[in-house]
Amino acid sequence: MQQQPTLLELPGEELGEHGRLRVLESATCDPERLYERILSGRYGKPFIVEDGRTRRLFFSLRFVQSSMRIADPFALDFAYTRKMMAFLLFVPEPEHVVMVGLGGGSMAKFCHRHLPRTRLNVIEVNADVIALSAEFGVPRDERLIIVRADAADYLPTDESDTDVLLLDGFDADGISPAFLSRDFYAAACCRLRPGGVLVANFCGSPDGWHPHFMLLDEVFEGRVHLGRVTNDDNYIAFAFADAGFPIDWAYLDERAITLNHLFPLDFRILVERLRDGADLRRQIRRRPQRASRSRDPRRG
Repeated sequence: MQQQPTLLELPGEELGEHGRLRVLESATCDPERLYERILSGRYGKPFIVEDGRTRRLFFSLRFVQSSMRIADPFALDFAYTRKMMAFLLFVPEPEHVVMVGLGGGSMAKFCHRHLPRTRLNVIEVNADVIALSAEFGVPRDERLIIVRADAADYLPTDESDTDVLLLDGFDADGISPAFLSRDFYAAACCRLRPGGVLVANFCGSPDGWHPHFMLLDEVFEGRVHLGRVTNDDNYIAFAFADAGFPIDWAYLDERAITLNHLFPLDFRILVERLRDGADLRRQIRRRPQRASRSRDPRRG
């Protein structure tokens, strides 16, 4: 009878990493073969490396999927997750937030702690990612529910029930291929209540995510603002259900001052970064479409 996987700890030095490797495997697994599969990129499952300062989730050693500071586990360690939280400038008191893609649960934990009246649903297709979520301290209660499902199947199940929809769903090769359809983005749009906003993380070369952006822009009829994360390869799109676009910059400047007193984020900087991307949408729309996929699958 096949043994059930358990959380095993192994030395990380064999992978060129400091600290410990954590994997979901049976107690009888061959560590040498395991190391070889991870090093060759053929492992195909998520794993954790912890060095005493950070706990990081990987799908392959090429890119970090998620990072948690052990001394400050609720902090948003990646700049792109902080920029995605700029949705609070537009929807400061969401009743219901849906997140597509769990990763290490950075944004889920942040929202759970700092938005105590918000109901959170996290959609994750990978059972192993869900199994590892306890290692990142992701809470489970009546306010934060993790649903194992393909977002392409989940999103069409209801309409107008969501204030904020966060799209951060990646596999080892980039944005989930299930997202690449007009129906997917149309279903995402239909989930939003009036005044709602969709926030999508696009990662890597624009050649990889340009088709996704064009579908998003089409479905939301151009009510999309795109910005690049400073010194990073992440691009964050904000798509508005209705009257939140064009952006009222003077209003956001005032809103940022208020939010700075409520959250451990610098919203004035976030507004500046949003303003920097004012022309980026037009530049991306002019790019020729290609069928390649992003190969930079960092998540939160």
